[in-house]
Amino acid sequence: MLSKTKVQEIANQNILISDLHDDELAEFCIIANHMYRDGKPIVSDQDYDFVFLTALSKRKPNHPFLQKLESEHEGFSEEKVKLPERMLSTDKAYSWSEIQKWLERITKSAEEIDLSSKDVLIKGTAKLDGFAGYDDGFKLFTRGDGNKGSDISRVFERGLGVYNDTERGQGAGEIVVKRSYFETHLNKHFEYPRNFQASLIKEKELDQFALQAIADKAALFVPFTQLPEWLGDITEFTDNFESIVNELESGVDFDVDGVVFELVNEELKTHIGSNRKFHRWQIAFKENKEKAQVKVISVTAQVGRTGKITPVAELEPTLLSGATIYRATGHHYGLVKDQGLGSGSVVELTRSGLVIPKINKVLKPAEVDIPTQCPSCGAELFWESDFLMCLNHESCHDQIVGKMVYFYKVLANNDGFGQATIQKLYKNGIRQVNDIYALDEGKLMSMGFGEKTSNNLVNQLIRSRQESVEDWRFLAAFGVQRLGMGNCENLLKHYSLEQVFDLSVEDIANIEGFAELTAEVIFNGLDSIKPQYEALISGGFELEKTILVSQTIQHDHPFQNKKIVFTGTMSQPRAELQKQAKANGIAVSSSVSSKTDFLIIGENVGQSKLKAAKVNDVVILTEEEYLNKLNTK
Repeated sequence: MLSKTKVQEIANQNILISDLHDDELAEFCIIANHMYRDGKPIVSDQDYDFVFLTALSKRKPNHPFLQKLESEHEGFSEEKVKLPERMLSTDKAYSWSEIQKWLERITKSAEEIDLSSKDVLIKGTAKLDGFAGYDDGFKLFTRGDGNKGSDISRVFERGLGVYNDTERGQGAGEIVVKRSYFETHLNKHFEYPRNFQASLIKEKELDQFALQAIADKAALFVPFTQLPEWLGDITEFTDNFESIVNELESGVDFDVDGVVFELVNEELKTHIGSNRKFHRWQIAFKENKEKAQVKVISVTAQVGRTGKITPVAELEPTLLSGATIYRATGHHYGLVKDQGLGSGSVVELTRSGLVIPKINKVLKPAEVDIPTQCPSCGAELFWESDFLMCLNHESCHDQIVGKMVYFYKVLANNDGFGQATIQKLYKNGIRQVNDIYALDEGKLMSMGFGEKTSNNLVNQLIRSRQESVEDWRFLAAFGVQRLGMGNCENLLKHYSLEQVFDLSVEDIANIEGFAELTAEVIFNGLDSIKPQYEALISGGFELEKTILVSQTIQHDHPFQNKKIVFTGTMSQPRAELQKQAKANGIAVSSSVSSKTDFLIIGENVGQSKLKAAKVNDVVILTEEEYLNKLNTK
């Protein structure tokens, strides 16, 4: 058992992970996790996740602690529920050159719709370092995985206020505490504002500090629409970038983690669009100035689910941005070969977003070792452009396990089928996802799972069939190349899930966004998964069907091709109204501007949007008036 002194020495990184026994490392992770959930962290979140837990996963992938899955990083016990609106991540830039590339893409897109670059407007706001949530006016949800989160409406029931005393239902935002208040009243009791903010949403009763902070209106939910903003054109943005960043970061009394920039022009935003991960018209600037020159001890090969071989550089332990870094990805073997990333080389290392270790470049090259055989199955490797590939897709251990793990990860409506569980199933002859659904408690127990674990796994399999999931997410879970979640959704807007397996290459290529080469890859991929798809779908899954373009409501109404904004408390979730509006060809925005045509109001409307509507001669309608006009044929 670790002594308190040794625990502190490990936390302070006076004792390196390499000097710990496996059991000591596991015990430290358990202690660190327990202390974090008590609001008394002994290491940073980044160190816990990316240093200690990563090391334990590498050494002891089947350790019981790693098999204890938590549905939310903060340890919520609630089941996940679907968010009213997907909360996409924000693309990130860590240098001015990356911001310039974003501006170049914007300018090119503006030209495509005949919009002069001088008319392109950019808005900037501080990127809050709080606890993300979505408020639909009825409930408050955690961000979760961006698609499903936990209902934490209790924070409003406990008295938490909205920033600037504005109304509920303004969508995405963050739970934060004022920096000045934290420094004056809380820093003796909480090491970081983040830990105090997490205490506000816990299921247990609030302590005196949280209750007082809420009463003093120092702990708040801040909708992003309420943040102070900078507004200007591309030229102003380019000429004053540094001062804009400094002004926005210092312009709020909250901890910030960079600055978010986004386009204001609705037509241009629609044209640029989004991918599955983030909006292309938005970017977060997070400057990471800390770098280190690090010696590479060795380069090892890892196999992904698609057969791509990724080089991983094992590094001399290096303290960077508050964490000790031991390894970093070498991206692909083309880089290894071209830049000399080998044992004894020296690289420039940063932590991307202060989290993920990133090799910027090789400073001192060394002799490289390019593998010729797959480290998982021993098959011969082949080059595909810069990538080294294992083409033994049907028999390669790491690819088979990776595909099964990926299925449950993308499906995101179950717990328990992570790397450790799938590895154990593989050792007992399981090779495909449909084989997993044929298991019962008896078979699982015969494979070495305990009675309780077996029961839980069976229940999770039942849950994954009965809990609704989007049809595009279900298709994406099979991991077909070029069929990520975004492409799956696009495909299923034109053909139903039942039809896609009968499509020709030409059918796929005729869909906007699918080139002929992509269509060929998708066609072959769909053909390869068809037997497994049919085996799974025959067992029944509760799928939410994507609305086909051909089925979109098209009857005439006064709002066709108009821009509207919803505000106030509606008789139904605002997300449902927004979804209905978009299906009827209406552009929906979150803020009122001169481009807005209609403001749709519910109960408890804030004055800011009403004032903006009057200034810009926007037509104001009640929810009832809007619905009557929309549904009049």
